[in-house]
Amino acid sequence: MPDSGYPWPIETTRLDNGLRVVVSEDRTAPAVAVNLWYDVGSRHEPDGQTGFAHLFEHLMFEGSVNVAKTEHMKFVQGAGGSLNATTNPDRTNYFETLPAEHLELALWLEADRMGGLVPALTQETLDNQREVVKNERRQRYENVPYGDAWLRLLPLLYPPGHPYHHATIGSMADLNAADLGTFQGFHRTYYAPNNAVLTVVGDTTATEVFALADKYFGAIPAREEIPAAPDGRHVPAAGEPARETVAAAVPAPRVYVAHRTHPFGTPGYDVATVLATVLGSGRGSRLYQRLADGERIAQPDLVAAYGVDLAYGPAPLVVTATARPGVTAERLAAGVAEVVDELATVPVTATELDRAKALLTTAWWRQMSTVDGRADTLGRYATLFGDPAKAAERLPAWLAVTADQIAELAAQVLRPEDRATLTYLPEENS
Repeated sequence: MPDSGYPWPIETTRLDNGLRVVVSEDRTAPAVAVNLWYDVGSRHEPDGQTGFAHLFEHLMFEGSVNVAKTEHMKFVQGAGGSLNATTNPDRTNYFETLPAEHLELALWLEADRMGGLVPALTQETLDNQREVVKNERRQRYENVPYGDAWLRLLPLLYPPGHPYHHATIGSMADLNAADLGTFQGFHRTYYAPNNAVLTVVGDTTATEVFALADKYFGAIPAREEIPAAPDGRHVPAAGEPARETVAAAVPAPRVYVAHRTHPFGTPGYDVATVLATVLGSGRGSRLYQRLADGERIAQPDLVAAYGVDLAYGPAPLVVTATARPGVTAERLAAGVAEVVDELATVPVTATELDRAKALLTTAWWRQMSTVDGRADTLGRYATLFGDPAKAAERLPAWLAVTADQIAELAAQVLRPEDRATLTYLPEENS
């Protein structure tokens, strides 16, 4: 298995209207993946418009000029394909995987909703999807144990005004207050060809994709001025830890410990990725060995550490553990803090480092083993860093991380005074 992060061909072009097109030919199966990344996420949302990027993820499936409501999904699934969309602070993406002979269908559908959503957007559709988002918030965040942890962690990590201060689900008050014209303006501003990357991977050629992209997207006008998101690269140090304790309907105490690290795609974040894997991935991790198997204060399947891959500010590293019966939140929090603090003083062993790199290598090639996984990866690197070929740098960068670099990073960014701690307590024990 090669260590290079991307051994497949990559060809790119840019249409006259600014749309970037990325193609990676792969003839191993008669399928294609189409992935369209828009450079708009919750970090772009001004005050009073939180949740807009995520709501548009829903609205884009509700019909456009030539495609009736829900027909986008019906057309793709009827052709034997699958589709979905996601939103995060940095971007919104839409994607389909389908038999190669239906590539033209997918491109026509995506072009129609890029250039033709606003004329088809009605007050009824907007009101309906606002209710869908409200229900999603209730189901995913408000009515499940620990569900609002991310909503609470972000304000602990990033001050008001920072583009990562609020979650993509946004404020229901903001969504309710905005009128149809405001949402139409949001689409006109950000859903422009010069603010997007179209990636196609699979059983096709660059010549075919470039021609079809020009046929269907080429007449969509560029947006002359697209507002930049606020600069989130620098977060003033508070000089003291941030803490919040929540009494809620949860089955056991749980602790989240979070730190700001470095932006995704930087050498510092590569080190943070390996560090998080050493710390909290699986039964061989330090958290599991110490807190679940050793001291037996954490539930074995509920200890973890992970980075959140955000590129336009210091990305979070999150550690979480849930208490075993009879263990207090205070004891659990102290145990988590001790394991995290020791990363700066207790060297990572060769065995730990090799294990972490093996896990990351497996995860990387699992992502790259499918046409849809590769399309998403190439779209990410083209959107965030301007070059899809930079994807080839990620795995070698992880494999080059040393134990000394992990210790140095831990001493730099995992300091107790820069720590955010969120603690959940069962209501009856509060």
